[in-house]
Amino acid sequence: MLHDAARRHYLPDAYGDGVINVLLVGCGGNGAQMLMGLASLDTAMRAISSRSLHVTVVDDDTVSEANLGRQPFYRGDVGASKARTLTERINIAHGLNWRAVHGRAPAAIGLDAIDVLITCVDTAAARRAIGGMMVSGRSCPRYWLDLGNRANDGQFLIGCPHPATGKKAERLPTVLEYFPELADESIAEDDAPSCSVAEALERQSLFVNRVIASHALALLFELLGRGSIGHSGAFINLATGQAVPIPLPAVAKAPA
Repeated sequence: MLHDAARRHYLPDAYGDGVINVLLVGCGGNGAQMLMGLASLDTAMRAISSRSLHVTVVDDDTVSEANLGRQPFYRGDVGASKARTLTERINIAHGLNWRAVHGRAPAAIGLDAIDVLITCVDTAAARRAIGGMMVSGRSCPRYWLDLGNRANDGQFLIGCPHPATGKKAERLPTVLEYFPELADESIAEDDAPSCSVAEALERQSLFVNRVIASHALALLFELLGRGSIGHSGAFINLATGQAVPIPLPAVAKAPA
C-alpha cells in the first residue's frame, strides 16, 4: 500500500489554546523518561503557543536498587513511590502542580477529561485493561500514545480511540488495532522484575528507554506544539541504529 509522504494529521481546533490534560500510566523505564520530557515540552509549549500541559501520573511501583542507573532515580529514592518522587521533583523544579497517584490504572483513576493518554506499561494485559475502558467512546481521550520496548528495540505509536466526528476528522488506529496480537490472552508475558542493576542491564539496554521516549516526545511536540504530524510513530532498534517511521494510515480514495 502506498502512503503519501506529504500528508499530515492535524491537531483538532479544540486544542487552540488552554490546558491539555495528560494521563501518564507507568513511571518506570519509559514512563519516567516521558515524565521528565513532558516538563520540557510544557515549557516549550508555553513559549510558542497558548497551550500548556497538566499531567497526572499513575504507578503503583516503588523505586528499587535495580532501577538505579537506567531510570532517573537516586539511591536515596529506594523504597519510595516512583510516581510521587518524580512528580514532586518536577513540580519543585518547574513550578508546576502536576498530580501523582500511587496506584494501578485503570482502577486508580478514570479517563474522564483526559485529552492525551500515554501508556508506558509492561504487559499486553495492562494495555487490554486500559483499552477496555474506552470501548464505549464516551470517556475516551482524543489521543492514546503507547510506548513499548524489549532489550535493544522498541516502538511508539499514537492513535485516536475517540470516534471521529465532523467532515475533516481523522482517526488514527490505536496500539490495540495496529498490533492485534496484543488481544491474544494465551501469549505468555515476562514482566518479572530485575533484582540488581547488572541483571536489569542484561534484560534491557541502558539507554533504550531514553531513546524511545525522546522520539515519542518529539512526535508530541510536533503535534501539540506545532499542530501536526507526518507519521504515527516509529520502530527503533539500538543494535542496528535504525529508526523506521510508522506512516499515517492511507486515505481512502473515491472510486473513479
